[in-house]
Formats: sequence, C-alpha cells, structure tokens
Amino acid sequence: MEVLRTENPEWQGRLKSILDRMTSVPAYVDESVRQILKAVQERGDAALAEYTGRFDGFDPVPDGFIVSEDRIAAAAAGTDPDVYASLQKAAFRIESFHSHQRERSWIVTEDNGMILGQKITPISRAGVYVPGGRNAFPSTLLMNVIPARIAGVDEIVVVSPTPGGVLNDSLLAAAHIAGIKKIYRIGGAQAIAALAFGTQSVPCVDKIVGPGNIYVAHAKRLVQGRVGIDSFAGPSEILVIADEGADPGIVAMDLMSQAEHDPMASAILVTPYETLAAAVIERIDEAAKTLPRRDVLEKSLKTYSLCVITQDLDEAFSVANMVAPEHLELMVEGAFGMLGKVRNAGAIFLGYHTPEALGDYIAGPNHTLPTGSTSRFSSPLGVHDFIKRSSIISSSEKATRELGLAAVKIARAEGLEAHARSVEMRIK
Repeated sequence: MEVLRTENPEWQGRLKSILDRMTSVPAYVDESVRQILKAVQERGDAALAEYTGRFDGFDPVPDGFIVSEDRIAAAAAGTDPDVYASLQKAAFRIESFHSHQRERSWIVTEDNGMILGQKITPISRAGVYVPGGRNAFPSTLLMNVIPARIAGVDEIVVVSPTPGGVLNDSLLAAAHIAGIKKIYRIGGAQAIAALAFGTQSVPCVDKIVGPGNIYVAHAKRLVQGRVGIDSFAGPSEILVIADEGADPGIVAMDLMSQAEHDPMASAILVTPYETLAAAVIERIDEAAKTLPRRDVLEKSLKTYSLCVITQDLDEAFSVANMVAPEHLELMVEGAFGMLGKVRNAGAIFLGYHTPEALGDYIAGPNHTLPTGSTSRFSSPLGVHDFIKRSSIISSSEKATRELGLAAVKIARAEGLEAHARSVEMRIK
C-alpha cells in the first residue's frame, strides 16, 4: 500500500490519478456496449438470447427469460433459516429508514388568489439491475426494491444474470421478502438495453437503478435521456480518517472490506499519525494473505489504494472532501463533533465501532451510493429517486392583473412577443 505525505508537493497528482481512473471508458467497452444496445433495440429477444448464451453460458429460450413466482417462493422456503431471518431483519430496517424519506404534495394560496403547489407522483415502472451468479447480492435487491415500493412505483422490473443458468437462492429469497413476483434472468449491457427499449418479453421502464460492472455502467450512461438512471456507478471506495485511538487491525480490515470487491476498488487511509499508518499497513500485509479474495485484494491495494499522512486532523478532512468518497469512516475520538467538517461523502460512519459493512447489510440507509467523487453533487439512492415533482399554478384574475405587467416586461426584454401578448390579452 503506497504512502503519500501531504508535505510532498507531488502527493495530489498521485491521488488524482486514482480518482480519475473511471473518468474515461476504454474504446473496446464503448464499441461493444453500443453494438449490444443497437442489437437489442433492433432484434429484441433474439439478441437477448444470443448475448445470454455468449456471456452467461446458457440458452434461455427453452425455459424462457423469467424466473417464476413459484420458483422464487420455493427458493425462499429452502433458504437457510438464519440467512432468511437476517434478510427479513435487513428488509425491516431498510423500510423503516426509507419511510422517513416520503415526500407529500402541497398547495399554498396567496392573498391575491394565486394557488401554487407541488404534486408528487411515483414513476410508473422502474427497472432494477441486481448482479447475479456467484457474486449475487441479495442485499442490493432489498436496497433498490424497497425504496421503490415505498415511493409507490406501479411496477418494478428486476433483472439479474444467472451464469451457467444457475439461480442464486439467497437472491430469490430476498426477492420473495421484497414482494417481487418474477425476475428476468438477463444481465450485462443487454439487460440495460432491454429495460430501456423493451423487447417481446421485457417491458421498457421509466428509470433504471442498480450497480453493475463497467459494461452495465456504460450502458446506463448511453441510454440516459431515453430513461432515467440513478448514477454512474464505479468501483467501490472507502476512505478512513483515523486518530491514535483507532485499532490498527480494525482499520486494516475495514479498508480491505472494500478492496476485496474489485481489482479497481479504492481503499484510502488518511491520518496524521505515522505510527498508526505503519501498523495498519503491517496488519494489511498479514491479513491479505489469509483472505479468500487475495488476488483481488492485492491488485486493489497495490494500484488504487493509498495511505495519506497529513499534518493534522483538519487537513485529513480536507483530503477526504477532495476525494469525496463513497464510504467515509471517521475512526476518531468525538466523531459526531467532527461531522460538520465533512462536506462530500456518500455515507458517513461515525466512531470506532461502526464498520462500513454494517451499512452494507443491516443498518438501514441505502448502500447504493455515489462513487468516483460524485458525492460532490449526488446522494445515496432513496425514495426520491422513484418520484417526480410537478409544479401546480392556478392564477386568479386578480393575481394575473397584479403580476402580469412584470411578466410582460420580462417577456419583451427577452424578445418573446407572443409570451408578452398571451399575458397582456388577459390584463386588458
């Protein structure tokens, strides 16, 4: 794990090289995704079947693209009781947290009779992409489906790849808990194309949410505008600010909990305490050899992970705000008192006893978070992602007379005469 010191003027350049790792898409990815989108748009199910055979290694035609309600229910019944109970507990907590995000329509009436307001309407149909196969994430299904349900979305279309045709029972159990009646067994850019354009089997949706690999992320980027999307998801990230009271072994494991996701995942420790930094790096070197995803860990830690030694804790927060990480752990004394120093982060974990993994599974807030420094302007997935806001305006004759002349003057200042006359005809 590389060590940088902020006293070295070159440290920001190295940090920037890591933060910029997802700003450009390789040409071969772009070309492949564009071909897939075009093929699915033009040939529908035939193209879906072709790509599923090529990338997932099975022919979906004999059994169809849909995992039925009966199969989902059977998987739920056969799931380990402890796992099922844990998924139920997670679902309850996710629902409880996101229930606070509900928005309501409102209307106000001014003294002159002008009525203004905002109408909240759920989107009609949402598409949820859930990674599948060996790396299936039942927690991701819960995190994406439950806010949509709370928002009041009429139809939730779940897609998930099944490499080799193998279904993941834990994922199906999560679907059962979340009230999903069927899942489309498709993945990759072709699944995004199906959701965006619709096929003979898969309905088109209004918005697509959920994480995926670089092909999925780029496909979402290319169909944005035709449909809404949640964000441009990239590899997972964690930044830990730690003081001398932090346990080096715990800090090390928290960093590795994200590095094990992906070879391009980023784990960054920021601290003014060199002794702590050295101890954390030593623990990482020891523990990485014992973890099952060692190859992934080593690539992430070697290429995209850092330890930044700062002058003091204030500078550590400046570095964190520059990075704008997906996950930010404050492993410092009096963490709540330092919350005001945080400007950019997807999720903030406060104190020595709050591992990021708790937020991934059971705490309640959403784990679909802005990556790639986009927490500068983006937020975690939530109920708000599944609603639309419409403005309401109703003007009385009195209000139009009071406000109309100003509207006329602004319209003519902009050179839009028809705008001006449409108001003027009412106040004359």
